[in-house]
Parts: sequence; structure tokens; C-alpha cells
Amino acid sequence: MSVIGAYLRLARVGWVLMREGVVSALPTEGMPPLARTAHTLAGLFERRRASKEDRSDRLARAIERLGPSYVKMGQFLATRPDVVGAEIAVDLSALQDRMATFPREAAVATVEGSLGRPLDDLYVNFGDPIAAASIAQVHPATVRDATGERKVAVKVIRPGVRQRFAHDLEAMYAAARLQERMLPNTRRLKPVEVTRTLEQTTKVEMDLRLEAAALSELGENTASDPGFRVPKVDWERTGRDVVTMEWIDGIKMSDVEGLRAAGHDLDRLADTLIQSFLRHTLRDGFFHADMHQGNLFVDPEGVIVAVDMGIVGRLGKKERRFLAEILYGFITRDYQRVADVHFEAGYVPSHHDTASFAQAIRAIGEPIHGQPAETISMAKLLTLLFEVTELFDMETRTELVMLQKTMVVVEGVSRTLNPRFNMWKASEGVVGDWIRDNLGPKRLLTDLRDGAHAALRLAEAAPEIAAKAEKLSQDITSMAEKGLRFDAETAEAIGRSEARHSRSGRLALWIIAATLVYIAWKLA
Repeated sequence: MSVIGAYLRLARVGWVLMREGVVSALPTEGMPPLARTAHTLAGLFERRRASKEDRSDRLARAIERLGPSYVKMGQFLATRPDVVGAEIAVDLSALQDRMATFPREAAVATVEGSLGRPLDDLYVNFGDPIAAASIAQVHPATVRDATGERKVAVKVIRPGVRQRFAHDLEAMYAAARLQERMLPNTRRLKPVEVTRTLEQTTKVEMDLRLEAAALSELGENTASDPGFRVPKVDWERTGRDVVTMEWIDGIKMSDVEGLRAAGHDLDRLADTLIQSFLRHTLRDGFFHADMHQGNLFVDPEGVIVAVDMGIVGRLGKKERRFLAEILYGFITRDYQRVADVHFEAGYVPSHHDTASFAQAIRAIGEPIHGQPAETISMAKLLTLLFEVTELFDMETRTELVMLQKTMVVVEGVSRTLNPRFNMWKASEGVVGDWIRDNLGPKRLLTDLRDGAHAALRLAEAAPEIAAKAEKLSQDITSMAEKGLRFDAETAEAIGRSEARHSRSGRLALWIIAATLVYIAWKLA
């Protein structure tokens, strides 16, 4: 029945997207003939007002109708232009959490249930909600401790959101599997894996203790960084469904005129923002992956304060070197090195020719060197790089796509502060220092140290590895003599699963067909 329910919910999603004119507003370039026909038919079902709205407005209205789970999915897909395309990603990036607030009484019950204490024992006062998002809403409050009274922000999970997301996720998985089955050329984008990533990131975001941990980690990493910080966490008043943190008195970065009127140096803020992001990425391998203007404040001292750490990104040492070498290769016009890095990291299949790939990279890099530095857009560079890697069958790397998207967003925020923002000049010091420390002589010492540690761990595990190897050898010998066999219980379970899947799939398709016929009949 869950399969049938997933297909019914998927049918509702399709219907809403058609009615709000989202499907008919999609670009048709590159669509197969059958998809173009469906695109044309979708226009017959849209509301009259939808045809007069921009595509982004239609998309926002449709997602609002579908509910909080789809708002979160839209925001997640905004970080994946490789999946939805650059134009749709831009539309989705404008999607804001403007959900209706839920009653204060429900929030109080959630806080008391999560923390196991009466509200009066936790807060001196607890105000009405001031902002509501798809997963949680924020309340102003006051706490009293040994230092006196202080104002805090309390983020409370939305009641029932986990159950709603779990149900909607079934439809998302169904759509991903249909895409893999019906559009084989999109399999390299790994739609099921993308959905699994959405599931994991949203589950993490729904546990506010993990957001608090991310704030704490980034706070420790940036303790000595100039011009950037995050709110402090009140761990005594933090649980799975509630996080209490320092109240930030500041001006949102979206209020450029307000920042200017307050006397802040906008050019310096733009430089600090990109330098901070690159420092977090290259030095720490841990970055805020949702740094849009609504999540960035400037306090009275001119320090940038980043909030809402529900979405974070991590890069391993290999990925950080990959990023730095690509940037360095473009700066020095060493396109062969950029190509070699892609192949060494295994991002481009080895059957392609590195010289041909280097030639394609040159087509991106050379036009950049003919422009003034302040006109070179990281967004454009990354878009072109993605188009080239697509030609060479580069599979999706979730961590790199999230990094690229965040870098584009940060650059965009910096350019709203300073229209002549020079991305390369602002980032030169941070990137240069990291390259000198990690791609020069120091790298050899670090690699030797890491290699010694790895060898020591291998030596410690040698007895266990030998025992497992001996058992594997015995199993292979037995398999060679007797063949590979399933026991009766396993074979029976496989048969039941296949039969159930086949019946459910056929029944779901008949229900969807009947639903569409009914809708068409009602509209006739």
C-alpha cells in the first residue's frame, strides 16, 4: 500500500505543477518528442493567472501548495544545478521559508517535552514566534543565569514535520526511480542517490542538537578569525526538538541601504565574506552550505554573524587539494594540470584523453584572462566547468556540487555589497597561503606523517586481516567445489519480494491512469 500511496502522492505533485503552470514554463530544449508532447498538453490544465506570471512565481506558488516538505526539497535542489539545470536552480534559490507560524502553545509543549522541564524553569519569558520556516520557527526569549539576564533565540521544530516528510519522501523516491527507468541519459546524475542525500540532510536538519553541534564546531574553528563568527549555543536549553542560542542584534546583509546608513564598509564586508568562506573550506574542510543573505547579519562592530546551520558541507583532504589545484591552475593558466587533477582524483573516467580534456578546460580559462578581474564571475566559471565535465562523463560529486553552489551564492552576496567585487583579488591571500602550506614542501612532510600513521594502523590490524583472508580463502574454495547456493528461506523471500513489487507497480499505474482520466473528464 505504501507504493500505491507514493504513486498517488506523485500524481498529486504532477497535478499541482501542471495547474500552477510550472510544467508548461519549463524550457523544451533537449526534450525528447514524447516529453515535448506532454509539455504541450500540460499547458491545457494550467490556471489562467499562471500564464501571466514568471516561472519563478509559478514555482513558488506550486511548492507553497505542496507543503513544507517540498519547500525543503526545493531549497535542497537549489544547491544541485547539475540535477535541475542552472535556470531552475536560480528560480529555486529565491525560494524563501515563508511558512505560516504554528501556535505558541504547541511550541511550548514541544520545548517542555524535548527538555523535560517546565517552561518557567527554562526561560524568564518566552515570546510569540517572529519567523517560521519549513522545519522550525523562532521565538525570542530571556534566560537568567549567573551572569544575569540575557536575550536568546529559541528555534522549535514544527509539530508533525517528521511524519509529513517521511510520507512525502516515498513520492520523491518513486519519482527518482521513474527518472532512472525512463530517462537513461540522466542516470549519471544519480537521482536516487540525490534523493537519499536529501533524506539524510533533512533528517540531520530535523535534529536540532546536530545544528547546535555544527554551530559549536564552526565557532571553535573561527574563534580567531577576523570579522566572522556564529552565535553561541545554550546547551542547557537545547534538545532534539529545540535549540537555544545567542540573540543577534544586527542588520541583515540583504538590507544594503541599512548597512550603508549604519556606517559599515561594504567593500570590506564583501572581501571578509568570501575570505571567511574559503578559509572554512580549505583550512577546516567544514563550511556553512546555506550562506544566503537571509542567514547573514552584521553586528554593530561590523562582524559578520552567520546563522541557521541546518545545512553544512564537508570536504576531505583530497577534495580540498582538488579545489585548490583547480583554482591555482586557472590562475597560472596551467590547463594540463587542471585536467590531470580531474583524472588523478578519478572524477573523469580514465578512458577519456587528458589532452582533449585540457583543451576543453582551456576554452573556459582563456576568455577569463582577457577580462578585467572584477568582471570575472565564479558562477559563470563553474557553470562552464560543469558543462565541460558533462561532455566527458564526469559523474556527480555531491560534496563538490554543494561547494560550487555555495561559492556562487557567497559571490553573489558579495557583489550585492560591492558591484565591482574582485573575487580573485579578495581570495588570493587565503588560497595562496593554503597552496604554499599544502601543495609545497610542507605537503611532503604532512604526507609522510599521514603515511606513517596509516602504516602503524595497518600493522595493528594485520592479525585480524590475516584471519579474514584465511576465512575468505576457505569460502572461495568451498564455493568452487559446491557452487553458490541460496538457502530455502532466502530464495522464498526473494520470490515474495518480486511478486509483491510487480503487483503493487501494476496496481499503482492503473490507479494513476484512472485518476488522470477522471480529472480530464471533470475538466471537459
